[in-house]
Amino acid sequence: MKLATLKDGSRNGKLVVVSRNLTRFTDASFLAPTLQAALDDWRRIAPHLSALAETLEHGSVPSERFHEHDAHSPLPRAYQWADGSAYVNHVELVRKARNAEMPASFWTDPLMYQGGSDAFIAPRDPIRIADEAWGIDLEAEVAVMVDDVPMGASKDEARNAIRLIMLVNDVTLRGLTAPELAKGFGFFQSKPSSAFSPVAVTPDELGGAWDGGKLHLPLCVDLNGKPFGRADAGVDMTFDFPALIAHAAKTRPLSAGTIIGSGTVSNKKDGGPGRPVADGGAGYSCIAEQRMIETIESGEPKTPFLRFGDTVRIEMKDKAGHSIFGAIEQKVEKYEN
Repeated sequence: MKLATLKDGSRNGKLVVVSRNLTRFTDASFLAPTLQAALDDWRRIAPHLSALAETLEHGSVPSERFHEHDAHSPLPRAYQWADGSAYVNHVELVRKARNAEMPASFWTDPLMYQGGSDAFIAPRDPIRIADEAWGIDLEAEVAVMVDDVPMGASKDEARNAIRLIMLVNDVTLRGLTAPELAKGFGFFQSKPSSAFSPVAVTPDELGGAWDGGKLHLPLCVDLNGKPFGRADAGVDMTFDFPALIAHAAKTRPLSAGTIIGSGTVSNKKDGGPGRPVADGGAGYSCIAEQRMIETIESGEPKTPFLRFGDTVRIEMKDKAGHSIFGAIEQKVEKYEN
């Protein structure tokens, strides 16, 4: 089934069930007022939501036209948002661009940071940033929402806790990351609010593209209407979602509704750095990666970070070409107090 949260003037929005083709929705708030409420009581609520989804498909319940512009991120705010870096190719390129060696542990122990989860951006709302000089970048990712996960959970327990899957734009301010990381205390100002796809889907909706830990489909990223990234989310993913969830739960339990991100989707090409889509490659899921490759090849980056007025679109389609999660489409705007 496909679930969304519609804007209704409240902080948490209203839970709805969306048709598989993303054209219709029906109110589900009589079962659970919000998606978080549904996740808090998933074993009891999910079968009723699934039945409602089937009746929607058959046209036997009242429904309305679904407009992605009316949707919040599926969870407008969450108890926890932890983002991994599962595509070690991405990390390797970052380090190579600054002539830094790759620690061997990066291939066996996931990187993860805890992001701000108190105010996500709606998928069609603008990215508002105060200063272009901060190096505004997109990061296209896949994420999962989990049920309660016990501390010390095994990978099998982690896999069984995955309830919903969605896409992410993990906005990053590259000009602020280096000075923050130099302090040795992690990201904060360099990671403003993220945005998630209009719809979150249950794993069964993905068919064979979901193998229980990875999503094997291209992640489509367009920048100002032109193809920028087509990296396959199931390729070059060093740590799958069960590994990331188990890593996050090593020393703490995870509450229902915790979101775990994959990190920037990144593919290699013929054993080396990826190539732009225009050159026959899979492209990139963030601008920083293209700049890294330009630096490696020519000694300096050429592609600018996002500027006010630029538009980013992130979407994933099934093998028939149909959008699965709806699209994150955001214009970059100057933030004014």
